[in-house]
Amino acid sequence: MSTQTSHTSSPAPAVQGSHHWVLTLELPGRAVSTQYGTYTPPVGWTRHDVFMAIKREIGEQRPELATANVMFFALEPNQL
Repeated sequence: MSTQTSHTSSPAPAVQGSHHWVLTLELPGRAVSTQYGTYTPPVGWTRHDVFMAIKREIGEQRPELATANVMFFALEPNQL
């Protein structure tokens, strides 16, 4: 006699940063872009440091947004 046991498990959650951010940028008269993600800043960084790092990274990925106006920025701890 053979017995089979089946186990299913949920996939491990994706690793996320310690903070969740949302940034909306505008190129007046041309485009509005809202992006979001998670980020773990180095020890001692300020909110401004994180903002500048995220804005710089977006500008590197999408050069047309490097000089865009900031319409909205939020940075919160990524926990409930």
